[in-house]
Amino acid sequence: MTINALMLSASRVGDSDYLTHTVDLIRPLTHPGQQWLFIPYAGVSVSYDEYLSKVQTALAPLPINISSIHQFADPKQAIQDAAGILVGGGNTFQLLNELYRYDLVHLIREKVQNGMPYVGWSAGSNITGTSIRTTNDMPIVEPPSFTALSILPFQLNPHYTNYQMPGHNGETRAQRLLEFTIVDPLTPVIGIQEGSALWRQGDKLTLIGDQTAYLFHGKQQEVEIAANSDLSEYLK
Repeated sequence: MTINALMLSASRVGDSDYLTHTVDLIRPLTHPGQQWLFIPYAGVSVSYDEYLSKVQTALAPLPINISSIHQFADPKQAIQDAAGILVGGGNTFQLLNELYRYDLVHLIREKVQNGMPYVGWSAGSNITGTSIRTTNDMPIVEPPSFTALSILPFQLNPHYTNYQMPGHNGETRAQRLLEFTIVDPLTPVIGIQEGSALWRQGDKLTLIGDQTAYLFHGKQQEVEIAANSDLSEYLK
């Protein structure tokens, strides 16, 4: 078995409906009749039941059944029994904190490394890198560690944009990521824009969608990566 993981930048593109642009991207990872498990832990301002219902409605065109990990008395067994995992967006610190609280980080990593399909968006993509040190989120809780799933051997920055509002004097995203690469010049960061995703299939990594991505690595800053590029070299 090989890794089959889809890291989506966002749940929407522009004014599109929730997750509608992701259906055709997720479909190749699924098989009819499968039972997939949704992990809603990143949701802070929405109940888990509401979050599940929203995801079920949006992904209804897929030939799978979706339940949520919060519906099970034993979260570990729920992961063991699932055919695939969906991890939603929200606050990355809260998400990772809950995964550590239920002792699920190593289990999810092991299952994905052994072939269980994984789909994440926003925070659910953030945790697929080596750590969550390049998330855009506010640290509303303090996880036991920033170490994440390491499905990808580098850092991700979903929702990437370097837009700066007129009159706003705070740092741009590129400036923030420069701070990271100064402190950790050996670890690449790939920023993915809304509407795009990274798809890892074993030793192959592809940027999918019609948006460019951006590489930050040491002295290389905001290097443009063309849409549909093969990024397999970053898995080494």
